[in-house]
Amino acid sequence: MIVGSGPAGLSAAGRAAERGIPHLLLERTDHAADTIFKYQKKKFVMATPDVMPLRSDMSFEAGVREDILGTWDRELENLGVNIRYRAEVTGISGQKGDFTVALANGETVSAGHVVLSIGLQGNLRKLGVPGDQWERVQYQLDDPLEYEDETIVVVGAGDAAIENAIGLAAQNNVVIVNRRDEFARAKAGNLSLITEAIESGRIECFYNAAPLSVEPGRITLKVPEGESVVACDRVIARLGANPPRKFVEDCGIGFAGDDPGALPELSQTYESSVPGLYVIGALAGYPLIKLAMNQGYEVVETIIGNEVKPADEPLLENKFRTLGNVKVEDVLGAIQSNVPLLSSMTMLQLREFMIDSTVHLKQPGDVIFERNDYTNSVYSIVNGAVDVQINPADPSEVVTLGAGSFFGEMGLIAGRRRTATIIAREQCFLVETPRRAMLRLINSVPAARRVLDQAAISRQIQMHLAPNIDPEMLREVVETAEIESFSAGDTVITEGETSNDVYLIRTGSMTVSRRIAGRDIVLSYIPAGNYIGEMALLGNTPRSATVKATVASEAIRINAAAFRSLLDREPDLRREIESRFQDRLVENVQTETRPESGDIIDFLVNQGVGEATDILLIDESLCVRCDNCEKACAETHGGVSRLNREAGPTFGTLHVPTSCRHCEHPHCMADCPADAIHRAPDGEVFIDDKCIGCGNCARDCPYNVIQMAYPRPKKPGLLSWLMFGSGPGPGEDKRPMVKPDGARESAVKCDMCKDVTGGASCVSACPTGAAIRVKPEEFLSITNLARFGR
Repeated sequence: MIVGSGPAGLSAAGRAAERGIPHLLLERTDHAADTIFKYQKKKFVMATPDVMPLRSDMSFEAGVREDILGTWDRELENLGVNIRYRAEVTGISGQKGDFTVALANGETVSAGHVVLSIGLQGNLRKLGVPGDQWERVQYQLDDPLEYEDETIVVVGAGDAAIENAIGLAAQNNVVIVNRRDEFARAKAGNLSLITEAIESGRIECFYNAAPLSVEPGRITLKVPEGESVVACDRVIARLGANPPRKFVEDCGIGFAGDDPGALPELSQTYESSVPGLYVIGALAGYPLIKLAMNQGYEVVETIIGNEVKPADEPLLENKFRTLGNVKVEDVLGAIQSNVPLLSSMTMLQLREFMIDSTVHLKQPGDVIFERNDYTNSVYSIVNGAVDVQINPADPSEVVTLGAGSFFGEMGLIAGRRRTATIIAREQCFLVETPRRAMLRLINSVPAARRVLDQAAISRQIQMHLAPNIDPEMLREVVETAEIESFSAGDTVITEGETSNDVYLIRTGSMTVSRRIAGRDIVLSYIPAGNYIGEMALLGNTPRSATVKATVASEAIRINAAAFRSLLDREPDLRREIESRFQDRLVENVQTETRPESGDIIDFLVNQGVGEATDILLIDESLCVRCDNCEKACAETHGGVSRLNREAGPTFGTLHVPTSCRHCEHPHCMADCPADAIHRAPDGEVFIDDKCIGCGNCARDCPYNVIQMAYPRPKKPGLLSWLMFGSGPGPGEDKRPMVKPDGARESAVKCDMCKDVTGGASCVSACPTGAAIRVKPEEFLSITNLARFGR
């Protein structure tokens, strides 16, 4: 008995028919493949993953929805599949060899084995905000051509949301709302489509945004800058679906966890906790059509007693070869058993996850990554142990992480440099997962996100607040801590209020200000990795200053009572906190006597310093306008300067020229379809030769520091210029930018001269020392800023 005629169920039924096995395929609607049937008309269906072969008696290749459905209908008939429509299953009972399947019309059917292929579409997630009952809020889209000349807001960042937005944009004004800063869960083809539509202006996108409320004719969004109201005629929310848990549990099948999004526990052959009852398709894991069809084929072969390896087995065998002569199932079992971060995935999800990941077998003393690297993959320890060097001045001061732990998550969370050097303590088996695959995991498996967040809270509190304290002593502080998100400009702490919780800035940055002589004076700039709010807690007084987020930020709010209890038990920590408290008092007094320094901080924050990791500044009191900086930049980069000295704002004598800030979470990276933008180990954001010239990065950069340019012909050498007058002389190439034959534009930007010995050419070429490249957290101090206020 096969329940549900989605791709997995059709494939299973097709295999049973081909094998001549008595079978019955039950479908509750009057047509096959209801999920595909409900796709929007003329939708192009992709056949990903490309590396995976199709194993099924039913054919499938990328194509238009209508063609795929028509092909399957013909093949159902040609194969002689025994299918019964309008047969809704209401319950399954019994045991292997003797199951009873109850139907909604009161009938029962007997079967020796049952295969559930019922998908998730009957349990769509809702917006869950005030006003979402408006009649024009919908969760499916049949035909995008049904709507014309409307403003439609599509909420979601998965393939369904993207495809709906693209289809609707042909004759409507479309806005898409993405809760993240990129489309991490989208297939590559859809990513290219939505990227092109956004950059061309056909679709407007709100990143890092979420619905707050809906009213007839409008939706209010929480955005990094605060709130935004979007007038609209319709809202289409494509937020995925939850498993039909009650029905599945009533069948006796156990789930992997209590989370609403948890999936059934299954063996590697898709057998549930009820012997003889199998689960395949979307209900088993990632809902990719090709994978589901492979499962349908495999489950039937398993039931009739044939051992069949999954279609991805050769890929995983090759990946695990570095571990020696091991079985794929043994490796996957060890990963799932030993690493809590990955234990909540179904076996299908884990296999898909491992296709994207890299396996390492490290020996004692091997360096995995170093402090201040800008890599952002996450490592999970399956076996063995690593040492985390927490004190750069003393490599012997380490924290040891053993099997089951993971590390490197801060590169994923905060976008900042690696905070420690990691060295293999003993031989260890590591799984390295790239950023995009890890984002897909934590967006798809809520239990994995909770494990990641809880561990990150614990580590960040220990690293930045109490590095020398036994983690057990921090238990109460960690258990009562919460993560809070703030948009740019949000107030975290208000001067004069009586709250006294402490905040540890997790991502982004903040400014501290006070009301002095009728105006707000910025006292200091606080980047991620620092804490705020301890002054009120230690002094037991009202808040002495206001703290605001400079960019979209996250902070760990530490309960005041738990923190006081920790300080009472740890006098050394109390003395350290009090010492920092005194330093801040002194700095605040200095700022109050030099308000111009606070004005400069405010000025720089408004110029993007809040999300910068490195910025070019010019002291105009020293600058002689020789433009050596631009000439040196052009000489280093093939005749095209990546900075504009004159452009950009000035405060006092401090000038911010147009040059890359190398942001924590670079805007330019989010929509690069060619994956041509990267961050080097030392933090430089650069563009490689895979650039296709789409211009997305130039449009996405809020600071206008990326330009599109044609490659210039190679300049003759100095001798040719001196003797024969060949080509332009030294310095910036002033020849008009003319498109060379067959050439295309590429994006160019500052890369901090990452391959040049001696550092940034613009700085090296400045004869007066006016040009400097700085890290904001090191530069924004009263001592450094005092000279620029005049």
